[in-house]
Amino acid sequence: MIPPCNIAATLPELARTQPQQIAIRCPGRRGADGMARYDLTLTYAELDQRSDAIAAGLARYGIGRGTRTVVMVRPSREFFLLMFALFKAGAVPVLVDPGIDRRALRQCLDEAEPEAFIGIPLAQLARRLLGWARSATRIVTVGRRWAWGGTTLAKIEREGSAAGSQLADTAPDDVAAILFTSGSTGVPKGVVYRHRHFVGQIELLRNAFGMLPGGVDLPTFPPFALFDPALGLTSVIPDMDPTRPAQADPRRLHDAIARFGITQLFGSPALMRVLADHGQPLPTVTRVTSAGAPVPPEVVAKMRALLPEDAQFWTPYGATECLPVAVIEGRELERTREATEAGAGTCVGRVVPPNEVRIIAIDDAPIPQWEGVRELPAGEVGEITVAGPTATDTYYHRDAATAVAKIRERSPEAAERVVHRMGDVGYFDAEGRLWFCGRKTQRVETAAGPMYTEQVEPVFNTVPGIRRTALVGVGTPGAQQPVLCYELLPGAQGEGMAQRLRERAEAFPHTQALTRFLVHPGFPVDIRHNAKIGREQLARWATEQLERNA
Repeated sequence: MIPPCNIAATLPELARTQPQQIAIRCPGRRGADGMARYDLTLTYAELDQRSDAIAAGLARYGIGRGTRTVVMVRPSREFFLLMFALFKAGAVPVLVDPGIDRRALRQCLDEAEPEAFIGIPLAQLARRLLGWARSATRIVTVGRRWAWGGTTLAKIEREGSAAGSQLADTAPDDVAAILFTSGSTGVPKGVVYRHRHFVGQIELLRNAFGMLPGGVDLPTFPPFALFDPALGLTSVIPDMDPTRPAQADPRRLHDAIARFGITQLFGSPALMRVLADHGQPLPTVTRVTSAGAPVPPEVVAKMRALLPEDAQFWTPYGATECLPVAVIEGRELERTREATEAGAGTCVGRVVPPNEVRIIAIDDAPIPQWEGVRELPAGEVGEITVAGPTATDTYYHRDAATAVAKIRERSPEAAERVVHRMGDVGYFDAEGRLWFCGRKTQRVETAAGPMYTEQVEPVFNTVPGIRRTALVGVGTPGAQQPVLCYELLPGAQGEGMAQRLRERAEAFPHTQALTRFLVHPGFPVDIRHNAKIGREQLARWATEQLERNA
């Protein structure tokens, strides 16, 4: 008998072979020293048994196979119990990226058309007051239920406690979840994950990073902790707000790392900067993974200096729609730093097998079939495409977005497959490494040709006093004027900075078209990554500035 294709399918075996190993450790209350107690735990046996009970209770309540279910629960034992229970039940969790603009949240929930809503009391109150998820008729509160009806998670678990093992016979193509992108570089979209995509991610992560059972992980973006049980790892959920990594207290992170002997750490570039600037060694950590946006070279160098000599610092390249696509280790990234700062783009490494990555001619229109594609040779910048086990095939109720992002292709085995257009531009070098040059929609189309953000901005980010820069275009594509917006470091002197940037621009052929430099008080950024710059907003601001000064 073929076992179900399900991320929760490994739990029963882990519960049998290592029942007392801690699967999840959560912060709990803080002690007198201000540090979390981490006394809220789940062993593998508890995670399996309690998620079985919740899955059975949910099914009795009408949340079962295929039920679209919004989950708005903070990182906690309840969150992980719920997620594994929903997977076991064959339900479809709907998760919204923590970095999403709250104004877009209602739109996302309306598009998902959820049939159930599970949330903490604050989320339930917001649902009632703000009209979230009006289609949901089955309401479950994690905590005390007030006037909004429904039931509680505690009652759900009690009613399913005697039901025994639960695991829906899910097939590879069954919908497993709907994950909304942050919308930081476009409109938030619900990415449809099938069970085969989650299973494929686990295999790619295991093979790409050599993850072995028994390690202790500190995932500062909690949904990534869902992969840990399938990999035989212990997850320690950090004492921080995962939606604001740049504001994390490094002392609390170091407390957890030292207390539990953390061996691997996952976080956004903003979180890496917090640890890098804190400057305290990380002697137990043997693997660091940072994703979500390019990691600045100086942050990689600082982090590498804090890790043991044989530790690895990985920066995978990918997106919600397809992850991981390619990976690069910190040592190689440091070797490419000089080229990045001279305008080569950011090296994101080598493709993770069995992904197939190809560069195609830049085209903003939909491409229905691969036969209509012009593939580009190494060294030529184009749009990055990927086909592989984690490449998702559709957005939920977003047919137009699906048409733009997906290409149908007959594979060598004659079966049809979906090729995902990353929406990024880049190229392969002579060594077979992939280089990222920026978002396709954020390229600047001048009369002399295109300019790409990741080939321009690193040239200027090395200038003393500069915190970060952003290339934007003003005017009509094809005749846009390139403008470099810049943000100063705290305490930096702005006098004469525009002239220094102008001199830097003249030193490189691909930046000589830059003649306008505008200082900005503080870039709009994605709050979770704190690195995804809102260049569309900056372009509008730059247009207003130039018109005002005309």
